[in-house]
Amino acid sequence: MAASCCGSCAKGFCQIARRGLLVSVGAGSRGRCIASSGAGSYGRGWPGAGRPLLLGAVFALGGAFGAYRTLQRRFRGQKPLARQEASKLPEENLQLTLYQYKTCPFCSKVRAFLDYHGLPYEVVEVNPVMRNEIKFSAYRKVPILLASTGSTVQLNDSSVIISAFKTYLVSRRSLDEIMSYYPAMKATNDRGKEVIEYGNKYWLMLDEKETRNLYPVKEARVEEMKWRQWADDWLVHLISPNVYRTAGEALASFDYIVHEGKFGTIEGFFAKYVGAAAMFFISKRLKARHHLQDNVREDLYKAVDDWVEAVGHHRMFMGGSQPNLADLAVYGVLRVMEGLEAFDDMMTHTKIQPWYRRMEAAIGQSRVATQHSRR
Repeated sequence: MAASCCGSCAKGFCQIARRGLLVSVGAGSRGRCIASSGAGSYGRGWPGAGRPLLLGAVFALGGAFGAYRTLQRRFRGQKPLARQEASKLPEENLQLTLYQYKTCPFCSKVRAFLDYHGLPYEVVEVNPVMRNEIKFSAYRKVPILLASTGSTVQLNDSSVIISAFKTYLVSRRSLDEIMSYYPAMKATNDRGKEVIEYGNKYWLMLDEKETRNLYPVKEARVEEMKWRQWADDWLVHLISPNVYRTAGEALASFDYIVHEGKFGTIEGFFAKYVGAAAMFFISKRLKARHHLQDNVREDLYKAVDDWVEAVGHHRMFMGGSQPNLADLAVYGVLRVMEGLEAFDDMMTHTKIQPWYRRMEAAIGQSRVATQHSRR
């Protein structure tokens, strides 16, 4: 499973948009969703549908329009994060640019990592329909991180970005050398589709001394890798089915976005009603694909409590007194549900809240420290 988003964002914007692109512009759509979105027509099964193809086109076009306007309105005026002291970086003139969908859980993972480590970066919000912002790249999914020190290195796939950059911060070797340890390989997924996978993506490429310093206990490294992969292979697939569990939840999610963005009547209709209906049906396909229970909340609750149990009562984080890469991955995935009913239910019906609040505080403290270091 490639840890990148081309259609699994929690609030569904890029899922709808990608389907809109397939219907409205056809050729020129080469990106595949290999995270958690469904394939094919999501209009099938709509009550009284006599012409599913036409209805599917209406849903897709409306959803795409609503998705684009939602992102444009919601994130207008977003400012880059404050920069910290350059001495934190191995190369003082390093500039980072993150290309993302804000609501994509894989992109949220990368932001959690960068924010916690106090790394300065610029954000480029990608239009999920046309994706002109990443037309420079043959790799057509997000997140993409560009690291520039005169020459530019492109890092793809959220888990590769995190592993490679953590290796960079610890070893201080060049990013060019480090990226050679994460080769891109063609593979076939469980649906028979060709995808790009990355070797070693949960490994940090450190020598023996660096490894001992970072992981004083050998089992800590194995545990971190196991739960990072769990976040990609299981937890992320629980997001969309829970956010769009019912028609009411789907409508409430889009209603919030439309009201916050102050959409006009026509724009609001497409974004709210068409987008919510499309995502409601897509979520049912995802539920079947990943063999979830009829009440998908139960799968979410169990997954979250499994994580809390793994952290244990004796540790603040899986990383001990400080978050490790697994903590940051799980937090990044869950964070995209904030403000939605699924998130409130999770906080109420599981034991995640103390850990989650500690993660918020840890990342917030890193931001404050970064801002103070610049003064």
